[in-house]
Amino acid sequence: MPRDRSLPIFDLEIDLAAAVSQSNARVVIEAPTGSGKSTQVPQFLLDSGLCGDGEIYVLQPRRLAARMLATRVASEREGSLGDEVGFQVRFENAVSAKTRIRFVTEGILLRKLMDEPDLGSISAVVLDEFHERHFFGDISLARCLEVQQTLRPDLKIVVMSATLETAALKQYLGDDCRHLISEGRTFPVGIAYEPPRERHKGELWDHIARVIRDYLKVNGVDGHILVFLPGRYEIQKTASALQRAVGSSYEIHELYGELPPQKQDAAVSRSSRPKIVIATNVAETSITIDGVTLVVDSGLERRSAFDHRRGITTLHIEKISQASAAQRAGRAGRTAEGTAIRLWSKREHEQRAPATAAEIQRMDLTEAILILYSSGITSIRDFNWFEKPDRGALDEAMARLIELGALDREERLTSDGRKISQLPVPPRFGKVLLEAAKLGYLDFLALVAALTQARPLFPLRKRQSDHLMPDDFAQPDDISDFQALARAWSQMKQNGFRREIGERLGIHAGASRDVDRIAKQLIRIADRWGYRGGASFAEPDNETLAKILLSGFSDRLALRHNPSTLTCAVIGGRRGQVEKDSVAGDKDCRIFIAGEMIEVEGRDLTVKLGLCTRIEESWLAQLFPDAFEQKEGAVYDERSRKVEARLEKRFRDLVLETKPSGEVPLEEAATLLAERVLSGELNLKKWDAKVEAWFSRVNLVAEHCPQYEIQPIDDESKLLMLEQICAGGTSYKQIKDRPVGGVLNEWLPPHQAGVIDHAAPESITLSNGKVVRVHYAPDEKPKISVLIQHIFGLKDAPTICEGTVPVVVEILGPNSRPVQVTENLAGFWTGSYPAVRSQLRGRYPKHEWPEFE
Repeated sequence: MPRDRSLPIFDLEIDLAAAVSQSNARVVIEAPTGSGKSTQVPQFLLDSGLCGDGEIYVLQPRRLAARMLATRVASEREGSLGDEVGFQVRFENAVSAKTRIRFVTEGILLRKLMDEPDLGSISAVVLDEFHERHFFGDISLARCLEVQQTLRPDLKIVVMSATLETAALKQYLGDDCRHLISEGRTFPVGIAYEPPRERHKGELWDHIARVIRDYLKVNGVDGHILVFLPGRYEIQKTASALQRAVGSSYEIHELYGELPPQKQDAAVSRSSRPKIVIATNVAETSITIDGVTLVVDSGLERRSAFDHRRGITTLHIEKISQASAAQRAGRAGRTAEGTAIRLWSKREHEQRAPATAAEIQRMDLTEAILILYSSGITSIRDFNWFEKPDRGALDEAMARLIELGALDREERLTSDGRKISQLPVPPRFGKVLLEAAKLGYLDFLALVAALTQARPLFPLRKRQSDHLMPDDFAQPDDISDFQALARAWSQMKQNGFRREIGERLGIHAGASRDVDRIAKQLIRIADRWGYRGGASFAEPDNETLAKILLSGFSDRLALRHNPSTLTCAVIGGRRGQVEKDSVAGDKDCRIFIAGEMIEVEGRDLTVKLGLCTRIEESWLAQLFPDAFEQKEGAVYDERSRKVEARLEKRFRDLVLETKPSGEVPLEEAATLLAERVLSGELNLKKWDAKVEAWFSRVNLVAEHCPQYEIQPIDDESKLLMLEQICAGGTSYKQIKDRPVGGVLNEWLPPHQAGVIDHAAPESITLSNGKVVRVHYAPDEKPKISVLIQHIFGLKDAPTICEGTVPVVVEILGPNSRPVQVTENLAGFWTGSYPAVRSQLRGRYPKHEWPEFE
């Protein structure tokens, strides 16, 4: 496949060569989607001759993009994948001694630093799609910058993005950073908004099928259609709906990360037939599907985040940012004029976040911290973060690594920690594999770890009535859910992972093969530790298996409340629900560890406890004798909503046994009740929206008027207030009607309270004399709502905090429903007002609708 030298990025080839020819070369390339940066910039570097014999590492946020871009570049250079151009992702690679351009996912480079702290075999590092702010991208950039500054001034660093706020990045990279901009080559894209209508029933996929069908009837499409959805489930449902809606007129392709490579290739390859590609956000950047002229965007993505306070991974479907929506829309303007249909309203779009928050603020930090230590970092506290993580999340991750024995009490890397860091699995599984290797059960536990790192062997529900599920492979004396999964996998292995066998049994053959490959890789790495002489596959007895798993999962210990419920308490004050088909779902199971804790969004938010292993209390006492304690004091009872005096037996903070004991300590009772009010578990009738608005007012003044030296009200401050309100009470019944005004009124001294009324008043007077109430709410900008007739021609945007904070104006129509939200009234009259006027004048002809210039 020849290179397309008409791509806009070729305009930067000479400038890039000049920029990287310098010592300590650091370059930021800003180029829009479709400009060719992902495929051509690595080739520019190689062809320039400035990279010597070293490799060029190209970091991609997603495995799918790394593989497909490597395939494309290898084809352009008329070579085979794995020769001059290759790729490497976790558990998979196609590289050789001849590889010069290596597309990798972001964690691969950090692991390279463990073996090669000076990156001696690498000449250049290219960080692509940096605007997505993936966690490993941030810290990979930091480490490369450190290596360049201390060891390798010849290392070339290139950061690329389609939409990037460059000011902070250039400041981070230093004064010598070069900034290259490609104007790109895009065609106009019309934006249409099609939110679901109340009269139309059905799910999201029904709405998508209806929108595409109606659009094709009126406009037709000279090209392909790209549909963005949050996940695999929604994609498959939409594919079925579109099959019914458009029939055989279009090829319909799915595109997501877990799809087999041949189906991914079919989705993105050139095609003379019109096609509809239904994709997750893997198609938002890096991967280009030529010929797309219509984009239909659900405006949603499935986002994984780690709640460090609860130690739970959450999976939520969330609204994408305005920047992501712009990226998606741009896919329709690559080869011709196009259209992007957004399945939400324009007003909602204006209220969306400008950009997606950096992943570093919502991920489990343990693996990255361990890799950083193993790659040469001596103090994570002094690390030069591009954006610092939350202090609490960092502390939690460090504590977990100390608990696993990967760090010592002085936060230094241990010999066990160095071994664990070599494994491409989360540190808790690294600890499990280390213990298994020491005891001679590495092969079986490598299989257990691999089962958690690959695609699931079984679907969530049977596809056919005669298909099997994990519990069909369980045996009466099983102690762990992993044992049944291991038997199911063994059944597939014995049959050569044949697809027809998998289809008959209901087991995913491709996933089974992936598990085999991952387990073998883990064994190869762990064998370097020298704990065994030869290969063996022995399954440990139940007690040994449980103890090995406990070494990495003691913080996931859970307790069934009673045999009649699946609800459990988990270490750390967490709650969860065990799957009924799990070994922990049996009525006689009391204590277990959860190999998986995921918060799933459905009708309600539910923490699912999966891949469980039953535990005996005596095993805990043998392994963690110092983690047990007897504690006497106040305990909050959820059922009675009372604080009681109890004598408790605890494993860490998990109460294993409790007995009544003496009088309730009132000070502890006040704190326990206050904590539950703060968390929302209990509600004080007078701790209402007005109180929250007052907090918002105080915090606004504290932030924007520092001259008054007012301290902001954080959760710790609220807890102190609530403790005063709850003082003397021991039950919810006693505190629910208590007044709160007295405590709040005394929180600030009189002169500061007056400042709040002055700088953040409850009402403001507009320049036309109209008095309006200001709405204050947590995490929202101050807002007023006013009828459009009351502000005709008013150009002075209201402000508070002595003119430093603009007030959002929610403009209402004659029916008191919002028609526009703005912080710029003058801009509204000259910009959006003519369209609003045209719409409202038709609905309300009796009103005056003046024109403004």
